Amino acid sequence: MTTDAAFRAELRSWLAEHPPPTVTVAGTAEEAAVLRDWQRTLHAGRWMGIHWPVEYGGRGASMTQVAIYHQELARAGAPAVLGRAGVSLVGPTLMTHGTEEQRARWMHRILGADDIWCQLFSEPDAGSDLASLTTRAERRGDVWVVTGQKVWSSYATWATWGICLARTDPAAPPHRGISMLAVRMDAPGVEVRPLRQITGEHEFNEVFLDGVEVPVADVIGPEHGGWQVANTTLANERGASFVWKEQQAYGVAMERLLAACAERGLTTDARVRQRLAAAWTDVEIFRWHNARTLARIERGDDIGPESSLVKLFWAGMSQRFTEAATDLVGADTLLDPTDAHAGADGRWVAGLLAARANSIMGGTSEIQKNIVGERILGLPREPRP
Repeated sequence: MTTDAAFRAELRSWLAEHPPPTVTVAGTAEEAAVLRDWQRTLHAGRWMGIHWPVEYGGRGASMTQVAIYHQELARAGAPAVLGRAGVSLVGPTLMTHGTEEQRARWMHRILGADDIWCQLFSEPDAGSDLASLTTRAERRGDVWVVTGQKVWSSYATWATWGICLARTDPAAPPHRGISMLAVRMDAPGVEVRPLRQITGEHEFNEVFLDGVEVPVADVIGPEHGGWQVANTTLANERGASFVWKEQQAYGVAMERLLAACAERGLTTDARVRQRLAAAWTDVEIFRWHNARTLARIERGDDIGPESSLVKLFWAGMSQRFTEAATDLVGADTLLDPTDAHAGADGRWVAGLLAARANSIMGGTSEIQKNIVGERILGLPREPRP
């Protein structure tokens, strides 16, 4: 087993030889191609999906090494990979619920960006209440015919496949009768429309499904048992899949914020020091949340509803942090990141705008509070009106 110090040194050396591109999101086909190439470069160096078992192309890395991995990528300024949904969400879901045939067909294509996956969960009228989804799938022989609308699907424009939740048994109670289907994004009846975000980017999309045929063999997990399968996916989205990356990214951002304030001579002001101390405290609390998650996983425990606690704290912390950064560093931080006068300060306004979505994406903060109250604190569930 590689020691953590040797692991860090190997990765740092590799990153020095393979500097990351500067693209942040795949807003255009050219940017998507750059991010795809970057993922392939990582995969060629065995630096993609390092937490995956070796038999699936990973390194079987420990959770501590995964934290080191994200810290070094953050320090190097590496962008998010194009196929992050496949690596962080679909792969772990297939390991737990997929058939041997599905794992053999899909998993080896995920790491090298041969297939890009997106998530087709949220709907315009259901929001974070997935049990209220209205997308329907009707069984016709050897296929399910899917009709409905999804929204907030990151990188759906570039995706090859999408994991889609659809109601396959309309007579069942809300949390039952749902199945998870693997939908080809180039299938007849699939239409993807990019959504312009407050940041000016087009990472999110809405997806329309009009009589899309999905083979029965492409159902992931048991038919009508998609709710349990989705919980595996969401636990990774709210916990392990982002907690390592985000915690390390904010640790590096804190260093940059301190340096920016010191460079401007602001750290002699007591009020500035108080804001910096509050931001640093938030980052440290998030680090300890992360450490607790790592310890649970190292013991072999399921992340469970505790992932909602981490996600809830991260959403508020990220918004408080970016607001503090733009308040403290100065007016230049409010310039468009593409403005020549913004310079390195352009990253702060981009973070400020992007953070507004953090209390919505992956389940709203209100939903996370419900989960914490009911599943962790054991509070009674309020009956529906």
